[in-house]
Amino acid sequence: MNNTPSVYSVTQLNTLIKAAFDRVPALQNVCVRGELSNYKLYPSGHHYFSLKDADSTLKCVLFKGSASALRFRPENGLSVLAVGRVSVYPRDGAYQLYCTRLIPDGAGDLQLAFEQLKQRLEAQGMFSDSHKRSLPRIPHRIGIVTSPAGAAIHDVLRILGKRFPLSKVILLPVRVQGEAAAGEIARAIGYANQTHLCDLLIVGRGGGSMEDLWAFNEQIVAQAIFDSEIPVISAVGHEPDVTISDYVADLRAATPSNAAELAVPDQVELYARLRALEKAMAAALRRQTALARARLTALNASPALHDPMALIRERRQTLDRMLDCLCSAQSGIVTGERHRLTHLAASLDAMSPLKVLSRGYATVSDASGSLVTSAAQTQSGMLLDVTFQDGTVRTKAMD
Repeated sequence: MNNTPSVYSVTQLNTLIKAAFDRVPALQNVCVRGELSNYKLYPSGHHYFSLKDADSTLKCVLFKGSASALRFRPENGLSVLAVGRVSVYPRDGAYQLYCTRLIPDGAGDLQLAFEQLKQRLEAQGMFSDSHKRSLPRIPHRIGIVTSPAGAAIHDVLRILGKRFPLSKVILLPVRVQGEAAAGEIARAIGYANQTHLCDLLIVGRGGGSMEDLWAFNEQIVAQAIFDSEIPVISAVGHEPDVTISDYVADLRAATPSNAAELAVPDQVELYARLRALEKAMAAALRRQTALARARLTALNASPALHDPMALIRERRQTLDRMLDCLCSAQSGIVTGERHRLTHLAASLDAMSPLKVLSRGYATVSDASGSLVTSAAQTQSGMLLDVTFQDGTVRTKAMD
């Protein structure tokens, strides 16, 4: 018996092992539950990662073609179900799971994708009320981005025509379901803004499953709504249905029909309000007319209109009385001042030196005219002038 082992090159052995793996039917279609780890997306578009549980790790690859079907963003720590085949990569001599599908464990991939995009856009501030635009009170032109074949457009047109037929409606036909739908919706919104086509946009479709409504959960549509300068009403599905477009839009409508009700006022209510305003204006005009008529009647009864000179005569009499009062006051002031002057003059005359001299007194002054009031101011032989009431006598001082 020959116990000599066969000799293989590394490549031959790896190829042999790979062939053995590929012949096992159970390994050609397996589903593995695990937690994503070391997740990397390469520029080639291929995804490389590991699946791990409490005790083991499994290398995996998801090629670009299969990855294009992903609805959610794989992240480390996410629990998933990986579907594919187990084989060997000959170059490394390591076996790995070649994934064809990646499914979130415990939640649908669409729901997970929805939650991930919602969190990402909310963090970017795209849901903030500060970015919401006010809807025009009475839109002149309304653009509707929806399918021309769906029932939603007919409901919207019917309600718009009933509530406010003066608004012009412009249909921007797009697909609302399928892979190309999101791009068409975003382009229609962009076109409406570039051409200033309307002053209000309604974007939506009728009800359906989450898959049917998925175009309105795509980031490209959310970005187009956020960038729109024209206010946007999101009208997708039925009332319980909520899409990313609802969060980004300036106003969410429960249904397309509700969007039409929110877009325009009710002409019946407008007519009723106009009639109420007309009545209020008429009543106000009647009140103003009555006040003006009463004022005109009062003016017509004014004496100034019947005898304009009467007022002048009355003012002239008042002027004459004021002139008399002014003259009397002036005369009284002059008389009082004259009496005061006479009294002051009498007082001044009583204090005059001439009055003193008339009673026998005299004044003595030296040769320079300075008054001599004391004998100590004189010297023997000094010339002195003695002034009496009726003249001056010069004399000489003696010892």
